[in-house]
Amino acid sequence: MILDDVSVPYEGLYLAGVDEVGRGPLAGPVVTAAVILDPDHPVEGLRDSKKLSERKREALFSVIQERALSWALGRCEVAEIDELNIHGATMLAMERAVAALAPPAEYVLVDGHRCPDWQWPSSPVVKGDGRVDAIAAASILAKVTRDREMVELDQQYPGYGLAGHKGYPTKVHIEALHAQGASPVHRRSFSPVSKL
Repeated sequence: MILDDVSVPYEGLYLAGVDEVGRGPLAGPVVTAAVILDPDHPVEGLRDSKKLSERKREALFSVIQERALSWALGRCEVAEIDELNIHGATMLAMERAVAALAPPAEYVLVDGHRCPDWQWPSSPVVKGDGRVDAIAAASILAKVTRDREMVELDQQYPGYGLAGHKGYPTKVHIEALHAQGASPVHRRSFSPVSKL
């Protein structure tokens, strides 16, 4: 589904939606996904991943992977985020996701206000995860992937509560940072980590 107010100068089959998760956290990677949905095998219940329960996201995660014509993940690790800044890292992670699609995208819709400077014809869609099914699907794949990773990182670096807040700057997280200092998965370029 693409809402009528989203202008797409492409009517073919290989339309990819792209979204990211993890711009705001103090720890962990930024994860992106690109999805080309199959109109012959629709996925029911797609919407912005933030508006779905964890259980629903997990259920849709598998369905999207099974029914999509193509899907891929992209990412930038903490060192890349600190080197490039979060915007540059997010753009690079999106490019990595789209480049990994097979079959490849012919046109790309990107959630947000801008597209990376890349080889594919594309358009940004503000609040696209609520307006374009392929972007919603990408948001679900990215969020489930990153959330699972943060649970694993919580086991490697206990005491920060990463499994609960997923690296976002909650009160519990800030207090743990002051008590324990930064872990190897904390973003040194982000305040308040940089202040430590």
